[in-house]
Amino acid sequence: MRRPVAWIVAVVLFVEAFGVAAVNWLLGIVVDRQDMSLAGLDPDVMSMSSKVGGIVFGLYFALCGVVALLVALRDRAPAGLGRVLLISVAVVHGLLGAFAWGLLGVPQFLFMVAVLALVVLLLMTYDAQREPVTPPAAPTTP
Repeated sequence: MRRPVAWIVAVVLFVEAFGVAAVNWLLGIVVDRQDMSLAGLDPDVMSMSSKVGGIVFGLYFALCGVVALLVALRDRAPAGLGRVLLISVAVVHGLLGAFAWGLLGVPQFLFMVAVLALVVLLLMTYDAQREPVTPPAAPTTP
């Protein structure tokens, strides 16, 4: 069950990375074409920051997807920076789920919670695989 979950998490994070980057790029184009100021901000700056933010956030999700892909290929628990990235993407999905509940609606909230659950399941199933380290038995002397 561990490997399929890791594959699913990797695919979902790659699709999400592309989707986030594409939506932010589209929003940047919309802001650029409207050529309107929001509270005195320059439209070109808003457009560029939307595009750059989308690329950075998309790369973050893609990097987390690469970690999940490596977990699936190696069938080993993530360690070090990879584990930190997967924990951080779980936290991000929890926060995005909270925002989605208030701003977008229940279906988007359920999607974020499902991705959160998959990432946590990925982390927990590989943690269950680790066996506790037991000290070697002391030799008995007669």
